Amino acid sequence: MSNYAESLHHLDSYISARVPVIGMHTIEQQRALNLLREAAAQPRRSSMPFWIYSRATGLRDLRTNSPVQDDRSLTGAMDFAASQFNGRANATVVLVDPDHLEGDSPVTRHIAELARLADRNMGSIVLITDSPIWSGLQRLGMSLHLDLPDADEMYQILSRFLADHRGHIPIEWDEDDARRAAEFLRGVTEAECINLMATIAAKKAIKKADVVGLAQAKDRIFSDLTGLERVQLRESDYTVGGLTSLRAWLRRKHQLMHADLRGLELRPPRGVLLVGVPGCGKSLSAKAIAHEWQLPLYRLDMGSIHGKYLGESEGRFREALAMADRVAPCVLWIDEIEKGLAGRDDGTGVPQRIIGQFLFWLQESQSRAFVVATANDVRSLPPELLRKGRFDELFFVDLPDGQDRKEIIDLYYRRYLRSSPDETQLDQLVDLSEGFAGSDIESALHEVGAEAFLNGGADNLKPSFLPDTFANTVPMSRVNPEQIEEIRAWGRERAVPAGRSSAGAAPGAAQPVRRILFMDD
Repeated sequence: MSNYAESLHHLDSYISARVPVIGMHTIEQQRALNLLREAAAQPRRSSMPFWIYSRATGLRDLRTNSPVQDDRSLTGAMDFAASQFNGRANATVVLVDPDHLEGDSPVTRHIAELARLADRNMGSIVLITDSPIWSGLQRLGMSLHLDLPDADEMYQILSRFLADHRGHIPIEWDEDDARRAAEFLRGVTEAECINLMATIAAKKAIKKADVVGLAQAKDRIFSDLTGLERVQLRESDYTVGGLTSLRAWLRRKHQLMHADLRGLELRPPRGVLLVGVPGCGKSLSAKAIAHEWQLPLYRLDMGSIHGKYLGESEGRFREALAMADRVAPCVLWIDEIEKGLAGRDDGTGVPQRIIGQFLFWLQESQSRAFVVATANDVRSLPPELLRKGRFDELFFVDLPDGQDRKEIIDLYYRRYLRSSPDETQLDQLVDLSEGFAGSDIESALHEVGAEAFLNGGADNLKPSFLPDTFANTVPMSRVNPEQIEEIRAWGRERAVPAGRSSAGAAPGAAQPVRRILFMDD
């Protein structure tokens, strides 16, 4: 059953049992009202009165929407309910989003007294709210949570919308397109879904490309999110040099990310953990994936979730992950994840609880939020995070080999010097950049590009300026060789290489055992 059908079943049971307090938790008031009207419309309840109160409309008959009294205050509605519960059986009063339900207050005390009065004469009070209900009141009855539409229910909403517009505007979608769109729209309300589709239909056509476009349109609904930072991509973020194996793996996962997986025991791709040498393209990969997959990119700052009060950090982290589920499909970038999970042995227990929350979410979430987590200090990562099944794959990003350096040099040469290097010059720069990370290459070519701009063009530079710049660049692999070699030794043995091969092994040296990624043609 969909969430709506399941909620209707529970609500119907509670009304039939004449439960004195029925708490309906939802952020979609209209959807909850539709649920109530459907339950009240049952033929066996034709003689049972239903009234509804809201601040905007006052007290009205639920079925006919006709006003009951002129007093539009909550107090007036509760006085009316008291008189009905005293004078007749099987009366039901619905209160929409009354204030001060969270704690012990005069309002909750008053509603609790009404519930006891209703219980004596087979009456019911229904509370529609998106806030918690005071435990002293909630214990007098039952509660149900009306979640957002699931994929099947969203498909029904889309099907009705398409049927209403078919014949009026060209519609290229078939059933598979509607199913994919329903998956993309998980996490939005029914009203938001209709608004998004109406925006597309306003262009006088619904085309195949609009299915993927829904991800960007949905992103505009969640422009200000707690715990997540929306990353706006620049054109320079779209291309990554090297990392051949990683890029091939991602192309295959892209098919699953957009596929209709209904009826299969498959779930969308969960994500990838990138560990390795600093400056070799781990963070840039997250941006390139978001661009290539045409998905919004959100950054979860692990450092910002920590608070000074008990339970604050866990609450912020839980809220951020829940929001990631809502904005999906998206790419969720967690940069330097080891910093947020450090301190596993501290006395507060906060890191352990955050790790537990994150592992549970990775294991159980069915949303299309693809996690790209990066780490430099792999020794700080908890072992349980590295277990197979948490992330789809663990890749080690090593220093680029000669072929990858050639690709990276060509990329940044074109970007900063607005021309292509000749083959002889390119080979020379590849030799000079031995031991360079991608960021070292970019830094050197940026310096050359800046000098060319100041001198009126690259033709005005000394022929030796470019190779001298590379020769005088000191990469991190030479500044801190012990730390870099320790990182590389760890990655060669424990992770799939993100590039063509592990760079830097001595000729003829025995290669350590590692996992090999086989790609079908």
